[in-house]
Amino acid sequence: MEQMPRESHQERAPSHMVTTTSSSFATSRSSTLAYDKEFLKTIPGILMMVEIVLGFLVWMLIAGTDYFLYPVFGWIMFVAVFYWILTLFFLIIFLTMIYTRIPQVPWTIVGLYFNGSALLLYLIAAISEANAVTKELDHHNYNSWAASSFFAFVVASCYGGNTYFSFLSWRSQTLQ
Repeated sequence: MEQMPRESHQERAPSHMVTTTSSSFATSRSSTLAYDKEFLKTIPGILMMVEIVLGFLVWMLIAGTDYFLYPVFGWIMFVAVFYWILTLFFLIIFLTMIYTRIPQVPWTIVGLYFNGSALLLYLIAAISEANAVTKELDHHNYNSWAASSFFAFVVASCYGGNTYFSFLSWRSQTLQ
């Protein structure tokens, strides 16, 4: 019997395998959250951190007083706490890059409206507070309210800066 020679390297015909995949909204998303540490190094990220820190000071300086006796300070507390919470919410969205997972939301327009409304309402609150703060109104709480008024103007200017950068972002998208 004659044996057929065996080759050490067997040659195979190339396989023509076609792999198809389909993706849907539910299956194309990863279950892990990303972290964008570079966001805090950008000007909008720095402004957002300043808004959070100084916004916290605004409402904490008022909360430590008898603000509930004066309606104007109730309004300032509402604006300060409302935008402080929303700014924390947006910071989490930008740090975890959740905005990339929800492309249906026009994030540049949302940011523009958010920052613009915060600028407007914070400016109204800061002016109202500056007009209401007098030593005759309540000498005991004067320093807290005056400091809060100062920080409210600074926070309003930070929201103004972020409004500007949101506008630039929106404008660059509409020009494309």
